[in-house]
Amino acid sequence: MLIPISNTPRDYAWGSPTLIADLEGREPSGAPEAEVWFGDHPGSPARVHDGSERTLDAWLPAAAGEHGVPAALPYLLKLLAAGAPLSIQVHPSKEQAVEGFAREEAAGVPRDAGERNYKDDNHKPEVIVALSETFTALAGLRDIERTRALVATLGEAPGVQTLRTHLSAPDAADALRASIAWLLGEADATAIEQIVDAAASADPGEFAAELALTRSLHTAYPADPGIVVALLMNLVELRRGEAIFVPAGVLHAYVAGLGVEIMAASDNVLRGGLTPKHIDVDELLALVDFRPAEPPFLRPTPAGDGAEVFAPGIADFALGHLAAEASGSLDLRGVAIALGVAGEATITGASGAQVSLKPGQAALVTPDESPLSGDGGGEVFVATPGA
Repeated sequence: MLIPISNTPRDYAWGSPTLIADLEGREPSGAPEAEVWFGDHPGSPARVHDGSERTLDAWLPAAAGEHGVPAALPYLLKLLAAGAPLSIQVHPSKEQAVEGFAREEAAGVPRDAGERNYKDDNHKPEVIVALSETFTALAGLRDIERTRALVATLGEAPGVQTLRTHLSAPDAADALRASIAWLLGEADATAIEQIVDAAASADPGEFAAELALTRSLHTAYPADPGIVVALLMNLVELRRGEAIFVPAGVLHAYVAGLGVEIMAASDNVLRGGLTPKHIDVDELLALVDFRPAEPPFLRPTPAGDGAEVFAPGIADFALGHLAAEASGSLDLRGVAIALGVAGEATITGASGAQVSLKPGQAALVTPDESPLSGDGGGEVFVATPGA
């Protein structure tokens, strides 16, 4: 079966007022439109257009067992449109999520409490592929020598000197951990302002993009310690069709642009700045991988004529891609969700069932329709369970 599904944009404050509307070819609503969820997550389940008009979280259990349909999806597919930076954040591993969820349940912390860290017992690795011509993100902690060189350009204000001292520890991971612990837990607004002011007046040189981002983050989040945490992170600019994979422990934040995102079905987020929301510094420090690393780019694997798969090698998800102006097919490992992002594509399942997708339109595809093929008339992303 190939069944159309749909959802409405979520109006988070950081959302773009135009990017999703432009993709869908409609007039903007006037409100920020941040994400459209295509999945069964109870926070915003998609609606199934099979005549029942049920939401997907109700449809799947009712259909479980037929056509290979499970009772729930292991992933959540989204359109994400960042008009302003999202909070810096990290996600737990599966083991950390199980332990943290059980701990907060035993302590009686309400699941909707602002100070709650673990909303469920699952991990939340994620992949985002750029749909806009550029997509800006922060992902992972930069090489320590490069970070020391950046901070060396900031002068001698007391806040800068304190940051420089923390960064001087011999072990790179220890230096970054100490720096972030100080920024989020001990540094006062004066120290943060001193570092931000120094960044505003520094000679841009090779760090022009990083220093410019510091200034724009200060406009959006005055005196927020996350502004300086961002100075320690890899600044990544994806071109359309490029992707990053963010596993457990990797600090990240999406800054600007439109992308298609897939993640494990979880809502576990520990925040590390650029937000008015609760920051649990101790828990964040327990989860972050402080080892410096290159940006976590994810290259697709070819899967036939015009088809490729972004596969991070986890069981929860993989993201197939059927390019426009090329015919190809994708094998499905379970229930899939196909999302049109350009042109008008007709996708066809193994039974011959078809559905046409314009940008922003999606369809549920049952496992017995594998392989799924496209006609080359448009561009489609296909979410499936992973390896």
